[in-house]
Amino acid sequence: MTKPLTFAVPKGRILDEALPVMARAGVVPESGFHDKANRALSFDTTRDDMRLIRVRAFDVATFVAFGAAQAGIVGSDVIEEFQYSELYAPVDLGIGHCRLSVAEPVDSRDRGHEYASHLRIATKYPNITSRWFEAKGVQAECVKLNGAMELAPTLGLSGRIVDLVSTGRTLQQNGLVEKDIIMPVSARLIVNRAALKKDARLGELVDAFRALSDQEAAK
Repeated sequence: MTKPLTFAVPKGRILDEALPVMARAGVVPESGFHDKANRALSFDTTRDDMRLIRVRAFDVATFVAFGAAQAGIVGSDVIEEFQYSELYAPVDLGIGHCRLSVAEPVDSRDRGHEYASHLRIATKYPNITSRWFEAKGVQAECVKLNGAMELAPTLGLSGRIVDLVSTGRTLQQNGLVEKDIIMPVSARLIVNRAALKKDARLGELVDAFRALSDQEAAK
């Protein structure tokens, strides 16, 4: 019997936008998946040969890179942060748009000036942050936080933050302002490279998502 494929999806902001795209590509979760009170992490789909797992966005990349899941959906920010060699991201799904940005306090004494040679940055993206500042000749001391990033400058933990920005309202409400955009972000289909070479079903899955992306681009 052929081993079922495991498709990883992220909890949070991308999932609601991803579900209709997945459905059009033939990946439809069982009814219990939509129950907000359901704490299960693994779900059947309408396909006998595929199951879904619902995990944190950063963990989607890890499950797929190490082959525990063969495919998934995750933001390009996560792909760039980890840069796993076994991850292949063949399709930009055109959803989950936002940006990864540097933000600073509105009343910062350094507003409008170039960056100092050494900065302390609060972020959950230490790799992207370090690389970006290094390219500018700045040594970034990254303080890893998984949430409540906007509190870091207020409480003196860091001078700036690097975080995802959509409308910018959260920054504004916490006395911060965008200084620089590091990268635009959108959701991508990812697959495990080794599994793609071995399993024709993954190639068919990539083709299905790619066809949807091409249709949207043609509109």
